[in-house]
Amino acid sequence: MRHAVLAILTATAVLPAVAAAQTGPASVVPMVAAAGTVLDVVAEGKTTRVPDLATIRAGVVSTAPTAAQALGDNAASMTKVMAALRRAGVAARDLTTATVQLSPQYRYADNQPPVVTGYQATNTVSIRFRDVATSGAILDALVAQGANQIDGPNLSVAEPEAALDEARTDALRRARARADLYAKAAGLRVVRIVSIGEAGQDAGGPDRPPVFYARAMAADAKTVVAPGEKDITATLQVRFLLDQ
Repeated sequence: MRHAVLAILTATAVLPAVAAAQTGPASVVPMVAAAGTVLDVVAEGKTTRVPDLATIRAGVVSTAPTAAQALGDNAASMTKVMAALRRAGVAARDLTTATVQLSPQYRYADNQPPVVTGYQATNTVSIRFRDVATSGAILDALVAQGANQIDGPNLSVAEPEAALDEARTDALRRARARADLYAKAAGLRVVRIVSIGEAGQDAGGPDRPPVFYARAMAADAKTVVAPGEKDITATLQVRFLLDQ
């Protein structure tokens, strides 16, 4: 009978603890090995790709004595620009209106209030070129049709996931090589990986301010966009267990 009472008391003591574990906030168990030496390594892996997507902003800036005339002139020029883009094969999904703006222009003089001298209308579109090599020729066509404001290109990689996976693999390889180096220097060996966390990535997006490769002074010069290469990187935080 004594054993039965003891068993009941033990079960009663355990139940509140179980209930508290079920209803209370989950506790975070630190990922530290019970025995051995823990080594944390941060490593960056890298691969390269040739950019296959260029984004350029192109548009028209028009000035006129009245707001209506500035808007009308701007709309007429922008219609020609949009038609040139369609003739060049730019898909509707790759065209996005970026800016539509109308603002007064002022003349300033000492000790006098500003005087409105006219109006400036601006209309720009963002254009994605999925064939980077053709973007220079299309820019020349846009300028011929009245585009007088161009920013870009912003070069990027359209589908970076495969390249990111290569960079992640390279980062893990570098982390393991560094762990082996530290372990050997300390007279230890790498037992296993305790945890892996991704600390950051660069998918090959724009990494510098837009640059317009302007045409040379010669009338027959052509705009050239050189894609070069993009570094695609992934950074990992890897925890290793070292032991004798």
